[in-house]
Amino acid sequence: MLRLRGRVRIDTERLVLRPPVHADFRHWTALRKESEEFLKQWEPEWSRDHLTRKAFVNRVYWANRSIAQGTALPLFLTERTSGSLLGAITLDNIRRGPAQAGTIGYWIGSNFARQGYMREALDATVHYAFEVLDLSRLESACLPENAASRGLLEKCGYKYEGVAQSYLQINGRWRNHVLYANLRGDRRGRVAS
Repeated sequence: MLRLRGRVRIDTERLVLRPPVHADFRHWTALRKESEEFLKQWEPEWSRDHLTRKAFVNRVYWANRSIAQGTALPLFLTERTSGSLLGAITLDNIRRGPAQAGTIGYWIGSNFARQGYMREALDATVHYAFEVLDLSRLESACLPENAASRGLLEKCGYKYEGVAQSYLQINGRWRNHVLYANLRGDRRGRVAS
């Protein structure tokens, strides 16, 4: 892990996690398009301009501003040797003061799912959040039926904490989500879901 010119870069065995840049537009759009059916079952409804250059430029500006302000850490997952874009992970809603907490969300292209990439990215992001950003609590949520995401969170040290009713609109419907948290120095043991 290193910090370069105010920009974050996290290196793992197979990945480089880094903020999005304008040159990612074509690759991001292609990956989102080819993974649309896979992603839409888990994500909020896409806006009409979701895949446009203007929306992507706004995404890059938001990422840079959020990193500079310390409110979020949006990262793209790129394959270390080829540089191919695989997905994204975002540490968002960073709260300082007595909370020292943040929320992590993620997505991966359908062709790269279930190959351990997101576990590698989530482990690295959790480590960075605890050791570099000095956060104490990380939260994540997913749909109850998303067994892959629930398993990923549990393998990465998260513990089930409960259910949030009508938490997010997913694919146009208000949906309940299961809530998970990862605590630095957690001694809670396994919590049944």
